[in-house]
Amino acid sequence: MMQRLYLLDTNVLLHSPKSIFAFENALIGIPAIVLEQLDSFKREATDRGRNAREVIRMLDALREKGSLGDGVSLDNGGVLRIIFLKSGAVPAMPFKMRIEDNEILLMALALKQEGYDVQFISKDLNARVKADALGIATQDYLNEYVTQDVFYKGWRSIAVPAVQLKQEIPDELHELIVEKKLIHNEFVVAESQHNPHNYRVFRYIGGSQVIAIDQPKFQWAVQARNAQQLMALDLLLDPAIQLITLFGPAGTGKTFLVLLAALHEILVNRNFEKLLVARPVVPLGKDVGYLPGTLEEKLYSWMLPIYDNMALIMHNAGLKSQGFDDDDAGYHNREYHRGRKKGYRNNRGHERQKVGLRPLDDLIEQGKISLEAITYMRGRSIPYQYILIDEVQNLTPHEVKTLVSRVGEGSKIILAGDPYQIDAPYLDFSSNGLVIINEKFKGQRLFGSVYLEKSERSELSQLVTDLL
Repeated sequence: MMQRLYLLDTNVLLHSPKSIFAFENALIGIPAIVLEQLDSFKREATDRGRNAREVIRMLDALREKGSLGDGVSLDNGGVLRIIFLKSGAVPAMPFKMRIEDNEILLMALALKQEGYDVQFISKDLNARVKADALGIATQDYLNEYVTQDVFYKGWRSIAVPAVQLKQEIPDELHELIVEKKLIHNEFVVAESQHNPHNYRVFRYIGGSQVIAIDQPKFQWAVQARNAQQLMALDLLLDPAIQLITLFGPAGTGKTFLVLLAALHEILVNRNFEKLLVARPVVPLGKDVGYLPGTLEEKLYSWMLPIYDNMALIMHNAGLKSQGFDDDDAGYHNREYHRGRKKGYRNNRGHERQKVGLRPLDDLIEQGKISLEAITYMRGRSIPYQYILIDEVQNLTPHEVKTLVSRVGEGSKIILAGDPYQIDAPYLDFSSNGLVIINEKFKGQRLFGSVYLEKSERSELSQLVTDLL
């Protein structure tokens, strides 16, 4: 039988340094060109540079067991070798050889011709396509892999007779509890069999206990618009829940709900000192390049979604609390978007309230809200703060681990994002940090998760989600 050899691409090692120990009782090969690529990445002050340095340290430690060129035995029964292309054993290659990735494929092709059963492991989709075209068996690195069909949404729905919605606990929900099919802090939406708009929401809190979820009471005229938003607010306002993951496409209200709950917890209940907001700096489309100004001025462009949601909260809650009617609210909204941000009078001569960006800027000046760059989060300890990390689908599992481990005493952290819209290279639905931490923490008593599936931004936004 041919000996199977798992040949690791550079991006696999940069994604997970421990991947060299992930193949039990197998021969693992690292092409020599991969060492050259790791050397070029090791000086970077990024997560990629950190992983490159960690791989090099691991290989250096393995040298004590023997020659890496001949093969070093691993504790899991495997053997690790650094692979060199033998002199005179250069097969015909249809791709341009000045590309380093193609040199790795050349190595895989040569090993196959030597008689090895080569399995090329790569996170690069195009490299896998090339390998397949060359007749080389290839696959993605699937350690810590979560498929979409088993993705934990944080809730499930059951259909019950309408009369059971009047009971303390519907019979079908009671059966789920008895059969122990629910996860700690998992929600259940009990819907009428003939009317899905008639429903009740429950949260399982362990043992034989569930609690019914009702609309939270805010000082502002704002409330949840659907069952998933109701679940999210329940977690966001529960002091016992310290880590929350919120998923959902554009317009479902992830950022809006977090900001609303944070304002209530900070300004009304005074359970936290301030709100800290951070987002990864990953552009959509071509980057515009260098941004001038101070750190705060640079961050402003990346934090515009936070400003937009704060403006919406102040508009919906602030105007209604002042007693303005719908016509006044619509007039104010039109005037605001025409650039009149310093206040104005309506046709009845009444001074209108200043809304828009100014309230958020005031809260920042008062130290109640802090907009920060993820770049500078390493090494910090953050106590008594309400923390929102947005667009987390663009972060690796290690980056998410670094962020969550910053949470100090009395703090709460929310990770929000859409795993179907990833802009970072080498990350997909199943390997990004948001999905991975959701899978690892499900069932923990201090953790809760909600997948929001209905867009509340506009009818057009919902159509885009459904059709595109």
